[in-house]
Amino acid sequence: MNDKYQSPLSERYASKEMQYIFSPDMKFKTWRKLWIALAETEYELGLSENGKPVITKEQIEELKQHADDINYEVAKEREKLVRHDVMSHVYAYGEQCPNAKGIIHLGATSCYVGDNTDVIIMTEAMKLVRKKLLNVINELSKFAMKYKDLPTLAFTHFQPAQPTTVGKRATLWLMELKLDLDDLDYMISQQKLLGSKGTTGTQASFLELFNGDHETIKKIDKKIAEKMGFEDCYPVSGQTYSRKVDARILNVLSGIAQSAHKFSNDIRLLQHLKEIEEPFEKNQIGSSAMAYKRNPMRSERIASLANYVMVDALNPAITAATQWFERTLDDSANKRISVPEAFLAIDGILDLYLNVVDGLVVYDKVIYQRFMKEIPFMATENIMMDAVKRGGNRQELHELIRTHSMAAGRVVKEEGKENDLVDRIAADKAFGMTKEEIESILEPKNFVGRAPEQTEEFITEVIQPILDANQDVLGMTAEINV
Repeated sequence: MNDKYQSPLSERYASKEMQYIFSPDMKFKTWRKLWIALAETEYELGLSENGKPVITKEQIEELKQHADDINYEVAKEREKLVRHDVMSHVYAYGEQCPNAKGIIHLGATSCYVGDNTDVIIMTEAMKLVRKKLLNVINELSKFAMKYKDLPTLAFTHFQPAQPTTVGKRATLWLMELKLDLDDLDYMISQQKLLGSKGTTGTQASFLELFNGDHETIKKIDKKIAEKMGFEDCYPVSGQTYSRKVDARILNVLSGIAQSAHKFSNDIRLLQHLKEIEEPFEKNQIGSSAMAYKRNPMRSERIASLANYVMVDALNPAITAATQWFERTLDDSANKRISVPEAFLAIDGILDLYLNVVDGLVVYDKVIYQRFMKEIPFMATENIMMDAVKRGGNRQELHELIRTHSMAAGRVVKEEGKENDLVDRIAADKAFGMTKEEIESILEPKNFVGRAPEQTEEFITEVIQPILDANQDVLGMTAEINV
C-alpha cells in the first residue's frame, strides 16, 4: 500500500462515515437496488410479450438474493475486455443470477444506474454534512451563551473599534452557518432522481417495450423514485440529469467552506492576540524548531481544506456549462473526482470545526487587559459629556480631549509606554474629574451596547428552535486523525 498514491482526504481528513458513502460498496449496491427497482416496476406495470410476462417474481427474488454480495473480480475482469463499467457489472450480476440475467437493465441506459446512484449518494452525503453542521451550530451556540456578557474589543480593519462581547462575536460565525444550513436544507429537499429516460431522455426504449402505451410509461419514473426513497424524478432530461445539479450542491459546500474559513481566520488572529486558543493536546508539538510554540494548526487546516473546496466547486460549474446537447462524456472523469473530494473535504472541515469549538480556551484576563489599554480612547465622548454636566464647555473640552488623546497615542506608539490618557484628563482642571471618577466610566460593560441581549435573543429565538427540532442528531464529538 505504500508504493502508490493514497488520498490524504481518506488517510487524514474525512470520517469513515463519509468515506463509506463514496465507497465502491455503496455505489455498486445502489446499482443493484436500482436494477431491482426497474425490474419490479416493469413487472408491476405488466410488461409482457405475446400475453406472457417478460419478468417473473422468481427472477426478481433471485436479483434480491444477490443484491449485496458483489462479485467484484468478475466485474473487473469483464471491464478489461469490454471497457464499460456498467455492462461489466450487468455481466457480473448475471453470472450470479442466471435465471434473471436476461432482464437486468432492461430498457435502460448506463446513466440509469450511474446518475440515479450519484443523486442518491450526494443526498446521503448532504444528510451527513447536515448532521455535522447542526452539531457545530449546537456547540457554538453554547459558547456564545457562555460568553455573551464578556466584553472584548471589536475590530474593524483589524483596528480596535467599539467593543462587543465574546459571545456576540460567536453569533457572527453562527449566523453564517445558519445561512449554510438553510441552503443545505433547500438542496436536500430539491433532490430528484433521473429516473429511466433512455439514451436521449425520450424513453423511446420503453415506448417499444410497452407497445406505445404512454400512460403506462408515465408511471415508470414515479414508481422507481418511490422504491428508492425519493418523491419524484426530474420531469425532463437528456441522457443525464442536468449537471447544474452537481454545481448547485457543490456551491452549498463551498458556502460552508467560506463560513468555516472565516471562523478559522478569526481564531488564528485571536490566538495571535493570546485572547482565545484552539485546543492544544498534552503531547502535541507546535513547531519542530521552536518548542514553546502553540500553532493554531487545526484552524489552519480548516482554512487549507476550505480553500480546496471553494476552488473545487468550479469543476461542476465548468462541466455544466460545457455539456453538449443531450450529453457528452467529458463530465465523467471530472465528477468522479470533484464531487466526492468536495464532500470528503467538507466532512473533514466540519470535524475540525466541531473539535475546535468544543475545546476553545478563553483567556479573559488578557481580553480585559487589552480592552483597558484601548478603552480610554473610546470613552472620551462619555468622559466629555460627564465633564459638561459638571459645568464644562463642550467645545473647549472637545479640543482639550483631542489634544490629550493625540499625546497619549504618541506615548503608546513612539515611546512604548502605557496609555496615560486617564492621568492626563484627571490632571486637567478643565474637566473637574478625579482619576477614580474617570475610571468608573471605563467599566467595560458600559460600552458593549446590546451585544449580550442580541446574543441571547439570537440563540433563543433563531438557533434554539432549530436545535430543538433536531435533537436526535445532536451530541456528536469529533476526533481528528492527525
